[in-house]
Formats: sequence, structure tokens, C-alpha cells
Amino acid sequence: MISDLKQRAMHRAKILEGQMRGVQKMIENEEYCMDILTQSLAIQKSISSLNKLVLENHIRTHIKESLDSSSKVEQEKAIDELLSLYELTNVRGK
Repeated sequence: MISDLKQRAMHRAKILEGQMRGVQKMIENEEYCMDILTQSLAIQKSISSLNKLVLENHIRTHIKESLDSSSKVEQEKAIDELLSLYELTNVRGK
């Protein structure tokens, strides 16, 4: 991984770990549901931030390298990966 992106991703992962422990305690203590939901939604935002960092690293390294390749197979593989990710991020059935 690119050093800066790795450092930021690790930081985000550690924050997520703490947030999850906090939600576990909130559930154990039977805190107000809206407070638990608010924390859960914050975790989802944090996961999105982590995903963005990992995606940026993948694009700047693997995808860039594959698209720069003279191999049509490698280029197609990179395009297929991005299209698969696009599929995963879209809610089906809407």
C-alpha cells in the first residue's frame, strides 16, 4: 500500500474498532435506541471513509498498473474489477 494511505487506513480502522466497542457497551447497558442508531450510522460513515482510502490505493497502484500494461487481458481485468465494485455499491431492485 502507499505509505500515506496505509497510515490513514490504519488510523480509520482503529477508530472503527473503538466505535464498535462503544456500541457494544451501549447495547449491554440498554441505552436509548436512537443513541445506538446514531452511533451505528457514524460507524457506517467511518466504514465508507475506510473504503474510499482502500479504493484510492487500489486505483493508484493495481488499477493504474493494469491499465498501463500492454496486455489486453490485464487491462480488461482492471476494468472488470471496477465494474464489479460499481455493482456492489449499487442497491439492486430499485
